Amino acid sequence: MADSRFFSVSSPIPLSQLAETANAELVNGAADQLMEDVGPLSLAGPAHVSFLDNKKYVTQFTQSKAGACVVGPEMVEKAPEGMALLVTKEPYLGYAKIAQLFYPDARQTPDASDRAFIASSAVIGADVILGAGAVISERAEIGDRCRIGANAVVGAGCIIGADTNIGSNVSLSHSIVGQQVTIFPGVSIGQDGFGFAISSTGAVKVPQLGRVIIEDRVEIGANSTIDRGAGPDTIIGAGTMIDNLVQIGHNVEIGKNCVVVSQVGVSGSTVIGNGVLIGGQTGFAGHLRIGDGARIAARSGVTKNVEPGGVVGGFPARPMRQWLREQAFVERLVKKR
Repeated sequence: MADSRFFSVSSPIPLSQLAETANAELVNGAADQLMEDVGPLSLAGPAHVSFLDNKKYVTQFTQSKAGACVVGPEMVEKAPEGMALLVTKEPYLGYAKIAQLFYPDARQTPDASDRAFIASSAVIGADVILGAGAVISERAEIGDRCRIGANAVVGAGCIIGADTNIGSNVSLSHSIVGQQVTIFPGVSIGQDGFGFAISSTGAVKVPQLGRVIIEDRVEIGANSTIDRGAGPDTIIGAGTMIDNLVQIGHNVEIGKNCVVVSQVGVSGSTVIGNGVLIGGQTGFAGHLRIGDGARIAARSGVTKNVEPGGVVGGFPARPMRQWLREQAFVERLVKKR
């Protein structure tokens, strides 16, 4: 279903393998039935696998021509006749794993070029692909099977772990990057943090002497920026997903498996725990502590610490139920007037 100019699909895969990959139970289908691709409910045909994770699309599901579909247990009885079902409590997760099976390398790979610049003291691992104009500076270390896009710059002394993908026009300095990290085009990592001492004669720059540490399996979206620490390091925990256009200040620590949606800004020295979800356009004041598992609604202004598991929203951010009651109260006042 994907455009073959940009994506290459694997060979047909039997339903038994798809069920195993998705940790799903196969219902109404033959184990050896071959599927050729994935596709949306409205466009999928008899050789395609689709999924249903949102009840808004139940009508599309009942009318779909897909040969197989990843669904929750509650949808089995609503399936159209002849559709094989891959039944799991987490349909979207199951579909994601199946899509990876069909498209194991869906991201663009830079064309290898002899027009990259590699400093004499740089160390390049095996099977590394460097795009045109890529710069690998002195003492940089690039792990095996990394892909560095066109015009990307890996600064002096940076270390890039194995199987990491760096997009075009990325700038890296003062950074240590783990394995299986994905950095999308235009990202800037390791630049000076915004640190000044204010005096009667103006601002005096404070040297930023820390690093950026990016742990394994992190994803950083296009045109995001991550400042290096002023002394302590800026740290992004393993498995964290950062969307496009996010700004992370110096000394910030983000825990493992967090999700940070686009246009979020995190001020310096804020510490964010593990498994935190942050909605788009949220802003954080500096030196805060955000507990593990917290949820921050989109467009919130976080000015105080958030307890582990806390759910907050609004500006200034406060417990979600309180914020929603306040909004409802204001709406009623306006209607009365």
